[in-house]
Amino acid sequence: MNLRFALLPLCLLASMPVAAQQRGFDVRDLAALERVSSPVLSPDGSRVVFAKRQIDAELSKASTGLWVRHLLTRDMAPPKRLTPEDWNVNSPAFSPDGKTVYFLSGKSGTQQLYAMPVNGGAPRQLTDFALDVGSYKLSPDGTQVAFSADTFAECKADFACSKRKLDAAATAKSSGVVYDRLFVRHWDTWSDGRRSRLFVAALPAAKDKPLAAATALTDSLDGDVPSKPFGDAGEYNWSPDGKTLVASIRVAGREEPWSTNFDLYQVNADGSATPKNLTAANKAWDTGPVFSADGRTLFYRAMKRPGFEADRFALMSLSLDGGTPREIAADWDRSADGITLSADGGTLYTTAQDLGEHPLFQIDIATGKVDKVIGEGSVSDFQLAGDMVAFTRSTLQTNNQLIVASLAEKAELDRQRAEGATAAGPFRVITPSVADVAGDVRLGDFEQFSFKGWNDETVHGYVVKPWNYVDGQKYPVAFLIHGGPQGSFGNGWSYRWNPQTYAGQGYAVVMIDFHGSTGYGQAFTDSISGDWGGKPLEDLQKGWAAAQQKYAFLDGDKACALGASYGGYMVNWIAGNWFDAEGRSPWKCLVNHDGVFDTRSMGYVTEELWFTEWENGGTPYEVPQNYEKFNPVNHVANWRVPMLVVQGEKDYRVPVDQGLSTFTALQRKGIESRLLYFPDENHWVLKPQNSILWHDTVNAWLKQHIGR
Repeated sequence: MNLRFALLPLCLLASMPVAAQQRGFDVRDLAALERVSSPVLSPDGSRVVFAKRQIDAELSKASTGLWVRHLLTRDMAPPKRLTPEDWNVNSPAFSPDGKTVYFLSGKSGTQQLYAMPVNGGAPRQLTDFALDVGSYKLSPDGTQVAFSADTFAECKADFACSKRKLDAAATAKSSGVVYDRLFVRHWDTWSDGRRSRLFVAALPAAKDKPLAAATALTDSLDGDVPSKPFGDAGEYNWSPDGKTLVASIRVAGREEPWSTNFDLYQVNADGSATPKNLTAANKAWDTGPVFSADGRTLFYRAMKRPGFEADRFALMSLSLDGGTPREIAADWDRSADGITLSADGGTLYTTAQDLGEHPLFQIDIATGKVDKVIGEGSVSDFQLAGDMVAFTRSTLQTNNQLIVASLAEKAELDRQRAEGATAAGPFRVITPSVADVAGDVRLGDFEQFSFKGWNDETVHGYVVKPWNYVDGQKYPVAFLIHGGPQGSFGNGWSYRWNPQTYAGQGYAVVMIDFHGSTGYGQAFTDSISGDWGGKPLEDLQKGWAAAQQKYAFLDGDKACALGASYGGYMVNWIAGNWFDAEGRSPWKCLVNHDGVFDTRSMGYVTEELWFTEWENGGTPYEVPQNYEKFNPVNHVANWRVPMLVVQGEKDYRVPVDQGLSTFTALQRKGIESRLLYFPDENHWVLKPQNSILWHDTVNAWLKQHIGR
C-alpha cells in the first residue's frame, strides 16, 4: 500500500510562527506536555495506534491511554481515544487481522492483558493471573501469547504460589532478609528472590473466561527475561510457525553482577525439551532476536567484549540449519538499537546514535550497505507495515511527535531532491509539537558546533540560545555535562535534562559531547574507559573556550556547570581540578545530581559491578591505583566553588552515600552548599511535582549565583 500525503512536512510545520511568543519555556510547561510513544500500525497500514500520556491540571497525577488515527482519510481530524478515559494502559499491539488491539492495564488491580476492537467497544480481560503480566508478545497467528511475570523458582507456573510467598513475607513477624549472593538490590529495588520468567498460553475464545494458567518456558534457567531493570518484549520473539521462541537471557550464577554475557536461548512453545543456547560461543551480549519469514535465519544484535556494557552492538545473522554467525555491515561504526525486518526480508531497519542525532537507518542484508532513512533529530519508537512507517521523533525544540510516511514515496522524493527538484513531503504529522500547544512560549534556537579537542581530534557540541535572545547582548550560561559516561546530549527532547528549561530562564546553554560519548564511532566511545578525568576534562575545557570564541553572546564570567551521574562525577572532579593559571575556577556555581564522589567506594557499593570494573580495569582490590587516579575525593582540599547537591534515596546505581559524602565535604570546608534530597526517587527524578521542585531549586541556585 502506498499512501500519498499532501500535508506540510514536519520541518515546515515546526517553523511556522505562532501568534504570541511572550515568555520562556518553564518546567510546568514541560510537566504539562502530553507524551506520545509506542506507535503500532495495523498490518495493512491503514491505522496507527499509539500511547498518549496526559497529566491533570494540578500536575500531580498522570495516566496513559491509547489513541487511534485512520490514515486513509484526507482530513485534519485529530486522533480519537480508543481505551476508556479512566483506564491507564500500555504496550499496544495489533492482531494479525488488524481488527483487534491488545494492551496491558492494571484496571483489575494487577496488570493483565486486555483486547478491544480497533473500531471501538468495551475492553475484554484476557488474563487473570495472581501476578502482574510484565510484558507480552502475540504469536504470529494470533492464537497464543508469550508473556513474562516475576515468579519464585520453586513455584514454576503456579502464580498463586508466588503470590502466597509475597504475602507471607509482607506479614512476617520479622523484617530481616538473608542473602547469599548479589544482586541484593538493583537500580531502585531490593531483591525478593523472584525472577522475570517467560510463559505461554493459548488466548481464550470469545466467550471463555480469562486465562488463569500458563506453561512455563524458562523456569530451568537462572536468569531474567526480559532483563532487569530496563528490558522489554524486544528481548524475545516467536518463530513464524509459532512452535518455538528465542529469548535473550543472562545465566551467570554468582557472577551475574559483573557479567554481560547474555545468550539467545531457543525454547519450545509447549514447554517441552531443554532450552538450547544458540550463542554460547560469544561470551558478551547477544539480544534482540528476529526471525526471517521462513524461520530458517535468526537476526540479532551482539557485542564482542565481555563485561563492557557500552560496546558496539553489531547486526548479526545466524542460520538455524547450522553454520556460524555472520556480521552484517561490519564496517558500519555505529551501535544498533534494535532490528525490524522489511516485508520482503531483504532489509534491516534500526536506529542508532550518530553525530549528536538519532536517525533511522536501513541496512541491505546481502551487501551491508547502510543508508539513513530519517534523520534530523532523534527517532525513538518506530514500526513498519509494508511500505508504511510510523515513528516518533523529537529535536531540541520539539517534543516527541508521531509521524507516518510512505517509504517508497520518501525514496522517490529524495531522488528528485538529489537531482535538484523542489519536493515537499512525505511526512504526515499526527500529533502536535510544544509550539502548537503552548503558543505564548518561545523556545531557544540551537546550533551544533565542533572544535579540536583532546589530541586535536574533532569533538562536537550544541549551543542553545536563551528564549529572549537579542543580538549584541551577553547571557549567563548553563554548562550541561551528560552522564553515562557513554552517552550524549544531542538533538533530542528530554523530560529530565532539557536545555529549553534553562533557555526559558534566560540562560544560554552549552553541551559538549566529550571523548566517551556515543554516536561518533566505537573508538571515540572507548576512549573514556580508564581515563574519566583525562580526555573528557580536556574536551570540556577546550569546548568551553571554543564556544566562547565562536558565540559572543556567551558571558564567560557568569557560568555554572551542571551534571548528573557521570556528569555529577565530573562536577566533583572539576571542583578540584579546573583552574586557570592564577588558580581561579571558571564557574560561579556547580550542580551535582547523583554524582560519584569516591570512585573506590563506588566500586563496592554500586550494583552493576561490570560497569566500574570495566571502566577501571578490574576490581578495587586488584587495581586500587586505577580507582585512585581520577578520584574526586582526593582533591576535596581544592574545592571552593558553591555547589548544589541532589540525591535520591532509592538510587542504587550511585547510592546515597556518594551524595551525602559530597555534601559533608562541602559543609565541613565551609563552602556555600545546599542538599536537595528525595526519599522516593531513584537515579532519576520522575514524579511530576518532584521534577518541578528539582527545576525550581536548580534555577534558584543559578539565579543566586549568575543572575537572570
